[in-house]
Amino acid sequence: MDFSTIRNLISRYCTGEDNWVDNRTVYIAHKEPPPGAEAYIPQRYPDNRIVSSKYTFWNFIPKNLFEQFRRIANFYFLIIFLVQLIIDTPTSPITSGLPLFFVITVTAIKQGYEDWLRHKADNSINQCPVLVVQHGKVIRKQSRNLRVGDVVLVKEDETFPCDLVLLSSSREDGTCFVTTASLDGESSHKTYYAVQDTKAFSTEEDMDTLQATIECEQPQPDLYKFVGRINIYLNRDEPIARPLGSENLLLRGATLKNTEHIYAVAIYTGMETKMALNYQSKSQKRSAVEKSMNAYLIVYLCILISKALINTALKYAWQANPDRDEPWYNHKTDGERQRHVLIRAFTDFLAFMVLFNYIIPVSMYVTVEMQKFLGSYFIMWDDDMFDEELGERAQVNTSDLNEELGQVEYVFTDKTGTLTENNMEFIECCVDGHVYVPHAVCNGQVMPGAVGMDMIDSSPGPEGKESEELFFRALCLCHTVQVKEAETVDGIKQGLHQGKATSFYISSSPDEVALVEGMKRLGFTYLRLKDNHMEILNREDEIERFQLLDVLTFDSVRRRMSVIVRSSTGENYLFCKGADSSIFPGSFWQEIIIIRLVVEGLRTLCVAYRKLSPAQYEEACHLLNGAKLALQDRDKKLAEAYDLVEKDLILLGATAVEDRLQDKAADTIESLHKAGMKVWVLTGDKMETAAATCYASKLFRRSTLILELTTKRTEEQSLHDVLFDLSRTVLRQQGGMTRDSLSGLSGDCQDYGLIIDGATLSAVLKPSQDDSSSGNYKEIFLEICRNCSAVLCCRMAPLQKAQIVKMIKASKEHPITLAIGDGANDVSMILEAHVGIGIMGKEGRQAARNSDYAIPKFKHLKKMLLVHGHYYYIRISELVQYFFYKNVCFIFPQFLYQFFCGFSQQPLYDTAYLTLYNISFTSLPILLYSLIEQHINMDILKKDPSLYRDIAKNSLLRWPIFIYWTFLGLFDAVVFFFGAYFLFDNTTFTSNGQMFGNWTFGTLVFTVLVFTVTLKLALDTHYWTWINHFVIWGSLLFYVIFSLLWGGIIWPFLNYQRMYYVFMQMLSSGPAWLSIILLITVSLLPDVVKKVLCRALWPTTTERIQNADKLYKGQLSEFTPMASLHAPRNKRAEPHNLNPRRSEPFTKKLMFTQWRRKPNYCTFTPLIRFAGSSRLSRAGYAYNGAGPETSV
Repeated sequence: MDFSTIRNLISRYCTGEDNWVDNRTVYIAHKEPPPGAEAYIPQRYPDNRIVSSKYTFWNFIPKNLFEQFRRIANFYFLIIFLVQLIIDTPTSPITSGLPLFFVITVTAIKQGYEDWLRHKADNSINQCPVLVVQHGKVIRKQSRNLRVGDVVLVKEDETFPCDLVLLSSSREDGTCFVTTASLDGESSHKTYYAVQDTKAFSTEEDMDTLQATIECEQPQPDLYKFVGRINIYLNRDEPIARPLGSENLLLRGATLKNTEHIYAVAIYTGMETKMALNYQSKSQKRSAVEKSMNAYLIVYLCILISKALINTALKYAWQANPDRDEPWYNHKTDGERQRHVLIRAFTDFLAFMVLFNYIIPVSMYVTVEMQKFLGSYFIMWDDDMFDEELGERAQVNTSDLNEELGQVEYVFTDKTGTLTENNMEFIECCVDGHVYVPHAVCNGQVMPGAVGMDMIDSSPGPEGKESEELFFRALCLCHTVQVKEAETVDGIKQGLHQGKATSFYISSSPDEVALVEGMKRLGFTYLRLKDNHMEILNREDEIERFQLLDVLTFDSVRRRMSVIVRSSTGENYLFCKGADSSIFPGSFWQEIIIIRLVVEGLRTLCVAYRKLSPAQYEEACHLLNGAKLALQDRDKKLAEAYDLVEKDLILLGATAVEDRLQDKAADTIESLHKAGMKVWVLTGDKMETAAATCYASKLFRRSTLILELTTKRTEEQSLHDVLFDLSRTVLRQQGGMTRDSLSGLSGDCQDYGLIIDGATLSAVLKPSQDDSSSGNYKEIFLEICRNCSAVLCCRMAPLQKAQIVKMIKASKEHPITLAIGDGANDVSMILEAHVGIGIMGKEGRQAARNSDYAIPKFKHLKKMLLVHGHYYYIRISELVQYFFYKNVCFIFPQFLYQFFCGFSQQPLYDTAYLTLYNISFTSLPILLYSLIEQHINMDILKKDPSLYRDIAKNSLLRWPIFIYWTFLGLFDAVVFFFGAYFLFDNTTFTSNGQMFGNWTFGTLVFTVLVFTVTLKLALDTHYWTWINHFVIWGSLLFYVIFSLLWGGIIWPFLNYQRMYYVFMQMLSSGPAWLSIILLITVSLLPDVVKKVLCRALWPTTTERIQNADKLYKGQLSEFTPMASLHAPRNKRAEPHNLNPRRSEPFTKKLMFTQWRRKPNYCTFTPLIRFAGSSRLSRAGYAYNGAGPETSV
């Protein structure tokens, strides 16, 4: 019997891992376990190579060609080109092959260059040197050669090469500090812990003696979850088993900080690391306009096939009469005449296909590619999107999506570093109703920060001073802040004061650093943690020492953290800080202060304490140690122990910290809402922090009813009940009507905001196998989200962000999505969305490199969408419709001509005209239009975001508009052909007595065609510059000059001279001049009449503004209110927004107090009553209701 198997099972169940189905065993340093232990089974794992590229040297050409010919247009033109090569057709193969080769080559070069850059980035990472411990020595390896089980030495400021389990650290307590900005967007320092039994192995020689195995779960993408166990063999029969959690796992991409070095074992490598599993592969994105183009192409392809079939059938019906056989001038041989009728019919069908092939605009795809490529430079050259601080401009990484910027319906944004500056600042704190503002009063002098505050002298009594100082001490002690000497970060020397090196604070939470620095400005300075004693410098410059007994760490369920300390007098204190709801229901003054701080968009924390008697401390110590040593349900037991210890708390006060928003972030979000877009915030941060930012950025408003779908709520109720409760809540007032057609700012109905966390989202998206009725959670969740004006998703893993975007993309409306972020944790979301935008922030350039567009700041998103996106959609929609229109005008007369030439495939136009019509005569005007047209002034688009809605949901490329353009083209083609036919029905003579022939007739039709389609574009142009005039009139002049030269000279390289003197002969006829002018007028008249009537009777908002802009002679954006130009709406007036901005502070009454020698802090009592009336003054919002006030 194999006792090792039984021992393994017993060990596994004893450590609480009774659900292990799929796991891996890692042998540290590849050492076999000692004899008698479980069997040594070496396993194969991938190497540490990272691959983000799409092609290799060998598969680039076939793979790229396959991808390009998946596009309908490219495949169609390839077929036509092959047909022209195989059979005798009326036109040359060059007319189809050359444009196709140009498009394929340019696209391949662009995609190949982009992939070469990815190869280059991969090689720089894979060849990075890594230090590995082998046989008691440190050797250097390339990162790609790292294997699972290798012991790695990582030094300070180095990035972890793979996912590692921490074994030991240069710090005595076995901890290390890490920044994970590239993973979850948080640049703060996090603390990780070595296993207690391995932290003593602190040298290479010690590591060589370590014999242990690690059993852990297989790779999975959740950054915040890791389950494992380490078995350590210390010269005994049974190994010591210790649990491993996420606090022991160091993730690839994170950076070691404030720790000299660590030893860790590689656990997941290469594409199995959590960072790689969260990486979304880059796929080719297609815009909505391109999808419309493909749909129109299919319609026109059907029309083309129908034309060819009709002509083929009519040809053989015509030739059924023996007198109407194949004409002698077609030069058909006897063999060709005697072939089977089906073969001849099929050959004729293909010939007609080639003859009418020009109805499919091959040049449109070339023009679209050029428009997108050249148009991207206008974004990069925009001075309004240049950031002087960074010295960066907007970048365009993918020019294929310019028009998609004008179709966005959902915006998914990161929070930290995207909406905020990722820079916490202590604003104020409150003790017993007195508010303290650092540096408002310093040494008896009023500082600039006190502008707009009324000064009141006040001195609290001895009890007030005692509680105040206890509050300051609590904030100096209740944290996990580390003190470090000056270091260089990004080329900037931190911790320098007047040229001398000083210390500065680092922590896993930037809030803690802000609070400790705030206390420093108020007179209490945290110095260091030394020998397990925390030292602070009080206001009298005396050092106070407190022994740190225990730390009750923060978690998102409790929403608080605590420390137990012992003062120099032997008293034990428990200091606790956390969300106001997690401490306990507060007093009246606390509620007033918290309400005001939240309205101002500040992050609030309450501070409380409890004195512990020796007996109480012993009991708390016993509870905590028992929970920490538990191997089963450790998190649950710790939470129960924390709840038992953190009770009977006495409230001391509250603090307010601000994560300052980026400049104009709130204005940008407000503009996006007015433009009809829904904004979702997806962040890895905790709920309270993210919610405060949402209030500050005006994503959530004071009137917004917040709905929570969080772990805390689903623990109290089942997920099924919570979802149906929320669904009933949002649908009760809406009456089942979704908000998709409504603005997020509408005052007609209650605004709802939804908050959901990552764990609950996983449960919502996870398909249910037990109960089929509960498997529809996703649809219910989507219905709730549709009825919310804003959604906040917190504690999101990077892959979850991408799943959210994918879920919205796949919903029944199929909306266009945009994702914006600044860190590597946002890359998956950016790649998944229809449009991905990276911000050049403080957390590296991974997001900017992987995005479609990169901008310096979040505020630049406003112009990117409302101006550039609007313009490019208008331009390219006109380009697409115009190309189909002018090609219908071009080829339909050719179709009609077949009825008058015996279906002999005789071209109506000369070969030169066939080739140059789309390349030269009509290409430049529409290309220029698609680059510089501005149908509305740029300032108006920025001032009135609601104009963005006029182009939403691909409104300019819908089927009714497409059908209108097509019928307009058919009408014009009929006018060209039959107008010329009936005007010259009787044989017309020129001045020298010659008659008009078929080439003169075709040239006349072609001349009217070129002038009509060019003037049609001129009528559609609103923004005229000298270059428009030059190109439009220059194109017409070029056509005339070319025709004169083409028919005025005998060209030696041509084997025919059928166009000789044709154009001059036509122009020498007076009736021809009259016909050209008359036919052009008749062709353009219906479109002009339709536009005049629509503008007069049913003007759109855009047309109203265009008319008003002409009336005000281009000064509309400065003098005219936008609301007066919109169509009247029967909507209730919006309630006045009472949310004051941080730039418009409350008027506060300031009290300053003289304490002994150094009065470097201040207090004031705010006069706050939200029930009272309010009026807006120049200083900000002044609240005039009665309130608690201190007498002078």
